[in-house]
Amino acid sequence: MNTEQMSLESRVARHAALADPVRLQIIDLLTLGDRSPGELQAQLGLTSNLLAHHLGVLDRTDLIARSRSEGDRRRSYIRLRPSALDGLLTAPALTAQRVVFVCTGNSARSPLAAALWALVSPIPATSAGTHPAAATSVKAITAAERRGLPFDPHTPRDLDGVIGESDLVVTVCDRAHEELHHADALHWSVPNPGRIGTDAAYDAAFDEIARRVAHLSPQVSAK
Repeated sequence: MNTEQMSLESRVARHAALADPVRLQIIDLLTLGDRSPGELQAQLGLTSNLLAHHLGVLDRTDLIARSRSEGDRRRSYIRLRPSALDGLLTAPALTAQRVVFVCTGNSARSPLAAALWALVSPIPATSAGTHPAAATSVKAITAAERRGLPFDPHTPRDLDGVIGESDLVVTVCDRAHEELHHADALHWSVPNPGRIGTDAAYDAAFDEIARRVAHLSPQVSAK
């Protein structure tokens, strides 16, 4: 089978997967953030068996990927594969006065996200943590330096009292997402680079956040 035929068959399979209304709803929900199967089940009113069937179809056509939560290990998250739907979907529109990025320690992922956001959007951004660390991660600072991102060390702060009514909340940490229980929060299941501690882990987290910021920022307008 030549490459052109394989590409055609892959495209046909993806279009067939998206032709089902429920699967298209699942993809719509995953466009800006990751969801657990339980969250999808609750939002779509599906039984667990039916949801598993639809996720299996999307998985086999390489439209989604799964990862185990770093918080509750019994929990998993479903995400769209990068570029899986290029040119196939319309972009949802969101409005916000400010974007609040949240992780556990507010020492690496969430402040990096806020700094990256400031480069590409006029909408203000800030960050906070559910359990703030004592200081900004040195490895996060050096990762930003390697990528040429202006990133000043800050004092991690507690999330309590930070989120306003018109804020768009984006959790970039499984633990924070599972603790926050914010119904309208977007979630990006970015692995904690501190668990591995290498420069490569921090660079991977930086690149994943940068990709997500670049995707989300054009879809958010000022409220």
